[in-house]
Amino acid sequence: MLDFTSVLNFSHHHCIAICAFLVPANLLITLQTLAMVLLTRPQSHIRWSVAIAACLALILVLHVGTWFAIEVVTPVTFILLGLASTCLALNLWTANYPSTFQRLLRIAPSIPNRDRQSWLSY
Repeated sequence: MLDFTSVLNFSHHHCIAICAFLVPANLLITLQTLAMVLLTRPQSHIRWSVAIAACLALILVLHVGTWFAIEVVTPVTFILLGLASTCLALNLWTANYPSTFQRLLRIAPSIPNRDRQSWLSY
């Protein structure tokens, strides 16, 4: 049976290694999901990418939760929680509404060059 105390101890003793893996992994898999949606890859590939990203984001949320459980509240915990929430929200959005996300990502390339220059001047 799984002992919650051993999970807490593992999470706290290996915090730097856990975060060193989960933060780049969350960012990269989310970027991959966004690229797959933009390039209109098959929905099954996108769903696999979203599933992996959701698992990684939830693991990061659980890791941060172990720090909240012992009342360690620092800016780093909130930053990690925000990162995981943002990655999870982006992935779920792309999985459920890929057409709206494709339109959003394709707005910038469709702006003519003269309009881009005026946008940059602001």
